[in-house]
Amino acid sequence: MEAKVYSLDGAQNGRTVELNADVFDVQVSQGCIYYAVNNELARRRVGTACTKTRAEVNYSNTKPFKQKGTGNARRGDKKSPIFVGGGTIFGPKPRDYSYSIPRRMKRMAMKSLLSQHVQGGSMYVVEDFTVESGKTRDMAKILRGFSKDGERTVLIMAGDDEMIRRSAKNIPNLRVLAYDKLSAKELLYGRKVMMLETAAKNLNEFYGE
Repeated sequence: MEAKVYSLDGAQNGRTVELNADVFDVQVSQGCIYYAVNNELARRRVGTACTKTRAEVNYSNTKPFKQKGTGNARRGDKKSPIFVGGGTIFGPKPRDYSYSIPRRMKRMAMKSLLSQHVQGGSMYVVEDFTVESGKTRDMAKILRGFSKDGERTVLIMAGDDEMIRRSAKNIPNLRVLAYDKLSAKELLYGRKVMMLETAAKNLNEFYGE
């Protein structure tokens, strides 16, 4: 399948690029997308929440009242979870929330998301460029030809271009990804996808069968 190549002003430049149908025209698997996004979100969790048990609370070790003669149930110490200032029962402790999913499932999720944007007409193949100045206004000028103000956009690079990353850093609705480090979450929530011409060729091989 072929896709039109756009210039930086948002107009077609008359050239086309070949897209691998095994990557950009597959049957969308919503299940794989779901598991891939959940996996990314789990891996991003810090997992530093921590509560203290009755053994860790810095509080009095004395009994709240004497053992016998009051008519109340016996109490051990004031660190009991039923007292204010006492420990927490079954509270969270630091943990690692990350887990792994099958490699084929993750690859299928990425191909499904790319195909979904192609089928929905929200993906543009843009001629290769870099922002030599590294300034935000130059990147914003390029974006105006492809997306509306405030529209969440994903830019897929052919490699790790530091000047593009620098110019996009202060644009809140722009996410910059390398072709070999795609994010299922960003592709799912991105309204428009801009893909450099070389990145498209690299994806043909990277995700191709």
